[in-house]
Amino acid sequence: MVMRTVMRLDDGTVSLTPLGPDDLEAHLAGEDEELVRWLSGGPADRDGLLDYLRACERMWIEGGPMHNFGVRCGPEAVLAGTMDVQFDQPYLPPGEVNLSYGLYPAWRGRGVATRAVVLACDYATALGAEAAVIRCEAANRRSAAVAERAGFEPLEPRLAEDGDLLDWYRRALIHQDRTPSAWT
Repeated sequence: MVMRTVMRLDDGTVSLTPLGPDDLEAHLAGEDEELVRWLSGGPADRDGLLDYLRACERMWIEGGPMHNFGVRCGPEAVLAGTMDVQFDQPYLPPGEVNLSYGLYPAWRGRGVATRAVVLACDYATALGAEAAVIRCEAANRRSAAVAERAGFEPLEPRLAEDGDLLDWYRRALIHQDRTPSAWT
């Protein structure tokens, strides 16, 4: 897969930019129990998070297969959460990507996650993906609602690699012969 240099994906309200070490403090400040429960599985420690953010930066330089974004809002592009576009996942057929996201408490319930998912779908489409998948625990109704608002269709629940039963949502991606207008 060829990596496309992306400075910013933007819909006028929400933007996605590559996640990296400069996001350390904002992520530590924004992380809460809900983000840990549904996304990371454990609270971040400074050193481990810095290693992860450096790995995100390397993946951007190397072209993936993980494309980790910071979800940003407002004129100051405040970090509101994260969005991952994950190519080449063993549980998906070729051409499908997994989307994974989480928002910090101050940004939930405002439509930010739905907008970020739509931008991530535009990005995945531009890189040749044919479909996007969102997987979440059945109890995570907020994540399921985001998937539904972003045009994903529910599929049958499936077992994850760790044995947890996850709800699956899928959205076909429409290819166009142009760069999405949201790219700047």
